[in-house]
Amino acid sequence: MKNIRITLLLTFLLITQSAFAQVLYSNTFGEKDNPAIIFLHGGPGYNSFTFEASTGQRLADEGYYVVVFDQRGCGRSENPDDSQYDFAEAVADVDAVYEQFKIKKATLIGHSWGGALGLLYAEIHPEKVDRLVLVGAPMDYPQTFKAILKHARAAYIESNKEGQLKYLDMLEGMDSESLQYANYCFIHAMASGLYTAKNPAPNGKEIAEAMKESEDVKQAMNMTQAPVKGLYDNERYTTLVLYDRLTALKTNVPVFGMYGSDDGLFDEVQLDAIKKAVGTDRFSIVKDASHSVFIDQQDKFIALLKGYME
Repeated sequence: MKNIRITLLLTFLLITQSAFAQVLYSNTFGEKDNPAIIFLHGGPGYNSFTFEASTGQRLADEGYYVVVFDQRGCGRSENPDDSQYDFAEAVADVDAVYEQFKIKKATLIGHSWGGALGLLYAEIHPEKVDRLVLVGAPMDYPQTFKAILKHARAAYIESNKEGQLKYLDMLEGMDSESLQYANYCFIHAMASGLYTAKNPAPNGKEIAEAMKESEDVKQAMNMTQAPVKGLYDNERYTTLVLYDRLTALKTNVPVFGMYGSDDGLFDEVQLDAIKKAVGTDRFSIVKDASHSVFIDQQDKFIALLKGYME
């Protein structure tokens, strides 16, 4: 029986690594012997391009081994017919990254939705996570939608966009747990500038302009819908409220939070709750940054991250 179990385990690992090579796009920066960082991108349905193009090499230059990958069905990764799009599969895919690159332990950077994914992974595999760093990561999706509506309304009033205000009125009458509601909230977040820093650092502007010229930028801007619909249908991810689980996790895994002062996806209610969950000394608001702190204020992002890694 023991031999059968070993054979089955080896077969599973071979299948997992083979499936990884076929399904998930990945890239690495730096030397394998350096402390490992795995970046978990946002979405679901987005990809790792912006972090890969802007920050991967810079962190490698600071002495880290950085792994980026596009989650299943996202960006440059494939969307196999047998994909389940549930939390168990998403966690298994992260574990496949560890296996593929022979990483025993890593710091997880969870950007936006990637923060929830990182939390889910760290709950199951705390022994493989040095620390979890939340970057612009919602821990309360219903509160994020409330913040978006509030901030979008203020932006539309300031810019005198009466038509958009009428759309917000209709949106507020929709089922707040529906996927359509969530999608429209994120559309208005983009349309009203909630992802945009008011005064990014000069190199942040340069990074953003350079990425616009990249051949991969069209792919990067292509949101894929299979992960969005699948994770909604199977897990209702847009209803997640994770404060209690975040508080529980930090007893086993150090958790840090880094959020931009201009990030319109958050209000004081959620930011205060996250600060309370992770601890005041492990929570940072980065001035003049929005949702992508690692672009808007890259030097501050790297300085904070290095502090967390010590």
